[in-house]
Amino acid sequence: MAPPTPHLAVRGSDGTFLLCGPPSCQESAAFQRDERQGKYMTFSSDGSLFGWCNGSHVIQVSTGDLVKSFDLPKTTALEFSPLNKVLATWQQYTKTQDNPQGEANLQLLDLQTGACIKAFYQKKVTGWCPSWADDESITVRNVNNELHFFENNNFETIANKLHLQKVSEFALSPGSQPSKIAVYVPGSKGAPSFVRLYQYPNFGGPTSALANKSFFKADKVSMLWNKKATAVLVTASTEVDKTGASYYGEQTLHYVATNGESAVVQLPKNGPIYDVSWNPNSSEFCVVYGFMPAKATVFNHKCESVFDFGTGPRNVAFYSPQGHILVLAGFGNLRGQMEVWDVKKYKQVSKPQAEDTTHFSWCPDGEHIVTSTCSPRLRVSNGFKIWHYTGTVLYKHETPSNKELWEVLWQPFPSGTFPEKEVKYQASPSELGSTEAKPAQAYRPPALRNKPQTASSKLHEEEPPQNMKPGAAGEKQMSKAALKNQKRREAKKAAKQVQVLLVFASLEKMQKEAQLLKELEDLELGL
Repeated sequence: MAPPTPHLAVRGSDGTFLLCGPPSCQESAAFQRDERQGKYMTFSSDGSLFGWCNGSHVIQVSTGDLVKSFDLPKTTALEFSPLNKVLATWQQYTKTQDNPQGEANLQLLDLQTGACIKAFYQKKVTGWCPSWADDESITVRNVNNELHFFENNNFETIANKLHLQKVSEFALSPGSQPSKIAVYVPGSKGAPSFVRLYQYPNFGGPTSALANKSFFKADKVSMLWNKKATAVLVTASTEVDKTGASYYGEQTLHYVATNGESAVVQLPKNGPIYDVSWNPNSSEFCVVYGFMPAKATVFNHKCESVFDFGTGPRNVAFYSPQGHILVLAGFGNLRGQMEVWDVKKYKQVSKPQAEDTTHFSWCPDGEHIVTSTCSPRLRVSNGFKIWHYTGTVLYKHETPSNKELWEVLWQPFPSGTFPEKEVKYQASPSELGSTEAKPAQAYRPPALRNKPQTASSKLHEEEPPQNMKPGAAGEKQMSKAALKNQKRREAKKAAKQVQVLLVFASLEKMQKEAQLLKELEDLELGL
């Protein structure tokens, strides 16, 4: 049976529509374009349902049939629960003279009956949506710096609470039971900030935490679980770098595992941490860091360097859903250069360029990507392109100059729907061709333009990629006994060299003493 074709949802000033993915790249006939300006859109986690905000509508993606329509014209965000039982909607919190308390603006709706299960007050849009476990056995909300846990979508009763002083961030683990949760508590009055990992519902007592990591220099953090829920990467950031070395503040990266291990990830180049990304295999992660040109390095679960991609104009890293390809790219204030790497061979596949890109995402099939230029980040040259990872542009959509593109979103699929395929190095055929990045020439002052380029005239020293694994570059992996013997031989050799140096030093000392005695004798005879 052939795998399905993912859809691409497109939202802009001319409405919301679904586009069939490669190879057809045509507008879906099952979904009638909504020409009204939508405020938000999302897919369910399995990709079967699609919802968008124009009163809040939900359809079946495969047929276009309407599942439910809700009369909520002020809704500005919506999300599906993992098993599609609940639809969460949020609208701006408002209060009036007649109603000074305001209305509950976070609604949890039953997708089967359309009834409102529960309504909460949620003033801030940041972190508005409750977090569900993948099987919907528990749901978590942060209420006044305290975590409230609900079980089996029963929102009338709080099943558990996590009492910690001022919990500001949390991250619920993906995957099956038992669920784990990472919580961040900022430091105060000279005390350090800390991140703790718990397994639900074991929250009582000082030894109940699976792991604990304390650190200073943290105004805010981002926490990223791996797919197997065995470890969390914590990026701690400060708003201001007191040393004055960086405009972006100061960042540190911490590794915290559920087995209690924790470490600071040592990054060999100073500068900001731009992006951190887990490989879907959960055993490796990639970090993009350092002053431009930035470095990118893959680390294993022991926080040891596996592969260094050298330096280049990049600030983001994206693994394919299957984990076999890694894209390093420079978007935002960079020129949009992308480097596509085969992760298993650590060999570069292609180097396309997508200028003015504000959004990048992998198609679930692991073969195609989309890059887009969206408003309000950039209000000119809006549009999107669908690529093959070999650098070929398969489809190009240019938004008219009097219109705006706001968002593009791939339809997700359950894990395992698209098996991993062998990496291709030859560009796929296309009428639109490819946009291979041209090597940019560094600026040279007029006085140096007619002279040969020297190392001292370079603005930055470029570092080439290198394999950091032991036994790389053709060397055979040595056994523990062989390594021990080699270290012993090296130590013995070093000891011999020290002995020889000591002998030479003692001989030189004896010669100097003999010379000094002779000079004294000559002096006495002269007197």
